[in-house]
Amino acid sequence: MEKQTNLTILQLNDTHAYLEPHQEMFWEGGTTKYRRAGGFAKIAGYLKQLRHEKEDAVLALDCGDTFHGTYPAVASKGEVMVPVLNALGLAAMTAHWEFAYGPEQFKKLTQMLNYPMLAINVYEKATDKLAFEPYTLKEINGLKIGIIGIACNIVDKTMPPHFSEGIYFTLGNKELPDYIHKLKQEEKVDVIVLISHLGFPQNMKLLSEVQGVDVCLSSHTHYRTSQAVKQGKTIVIESGCHGSLLGRLDLTLENGRISNYSHEMVEVSDHLPDDVPMQELVQQAVQPYKTELNQKVGETATVLDRNNILESTMDNFLLQSMLHATGAELAFSNGWRYGAPIVPGPVTLNDLYNIIPMNPSIRTVELTGQELQEMLEGNLEKTFSPDPYAQQGGFVKRCLGLRAFIKIEAPKNNRIQKLFVNDEELDLQRTYKTAFVTEQGVPSTYGTNRTDTGIKAIEAMKQYLEKHSPVRVDLLGTFTAV
Repeated sequence: MEKQTNLTILQLNDTHAYLEPHQEMFWEGGTTKYRRAGGFAKIAGYLKQLRHEKEDAVLALDCGDTFHGTYPAVASKGEVMVPVLNALGLAAMTAHWEFAYGPEQFKKLTQMLNYPMLAINVYEKATDKLAFEPYTLKEINGLKIGIIGIACNIVDKTMPPHFSEGIYFTLGNKELPDYIHKLKQEEKVDVIVLISHLGFPQNMKLLSEVQGVDVCLSSHTHYRTSQAVKQGKTIVIESGCHGSLLGRLDLTLENGRISNYSHEMVEVSDHLPDDVPMQELVQQAVQPYKTELNQKVGETATVLDRNNILESTMDNFLLQSMLHATGAELAFSNGWRYGAPIVPGPVTLNDLYNIIPMNPSIRTVELTGQELQEMLEGNLEKTFSPDPYAQQGGFVKRCLGLRAFIKIEAPKNNRIQKLFVNDEELDLQRTYKTAFVTEQGVPSTYGTNRTDTGIKAIEAMKQYLEKHSPVRVDLLGTFTAV
């Protein structure tokens, strides 16, 4: 006689330490709409409700980018998140921006958690041994579940060197088959769940090469899979960012095999119940920073949003502030994906920290036209490479002062059709004074005469708002696909 069992998997991914409700962008009625979403009190409220409804046959997993992205998290090196996360009853996590505090601090954070950090692809340089556990086992509703983790593999390739001090990262594709075999043959699991921070395109390629994963919870790329995707026999979901959406997967198993499933992307809206104990933990976490962060620093007349791959109003505001502070011709920053939208109206100090929580110094550098072209082509390849494994960017590098007409589908080093700097065609021999923030803004392999201006990014934005409130920020066609 067939034995039927149910299991519900709940995915958190790329929450970026957004402890409280915030503005979020949604596509509706053929346009973009903005409304409040997210907050850990509502995430906990929904999870409590779900556990009650499903009689605790719920597996809640975190795919990383959880300890970094807001001022309280960065100021406390992630520690403010620990009590909040420990109260959720999670089964496991993997990671990416968590390494921003350095591997030693991240190890300290993981030791404070009541669930394991998993990664089959992070190794200690000194010993070549795994830095974290590769998998964990859970028994729920009579099912034996194996959970495998893959951390983001670009930490030691595109991020600042201190992120990966003493450790190195692989893609995880070579290691994964052995762990699947071990879980199936030795541990006799019924279900294998992969939590992977490689990104959606990378995970889809990985799962086309490696069989045996039942469910993959993807993260890093902030995709909103309104319907679960199949890659071979593997069910794949990814659930946005900022904790605005949760991925819910209801599985039916017969004799230990998935026979049916349904998927829902749950909006963490004001309609969800608040969990009161979690509300208190969130308040404790943010209270020390609240008065300072709630200061009004200006106003915006337009939405400052980061949800566009080629260019964004949020980053144009940051870059305009950098040009204003330095008098440079060009400005560059990283193509970050995280950062909740700022709707028309007051802008607070908290909003500015959500744009760039690390608050780095603005630096200047002199770049030749040749270097500009090479740097931009390199970035376009990392963003749009036809091989998912070669994609190592976020969105396209953010730029101001230039205009590039590009062929997205063109091969490596051939995407830029025409490049203008302040309306004049690029001169390969000329030198351009450039302002930038972070190593990803202008990598150290490019340019001469690097100088720290002593002005931090938040200060530059505050100064710009003082002069130009309410700010109007438009999309300028910096990168135009042709």
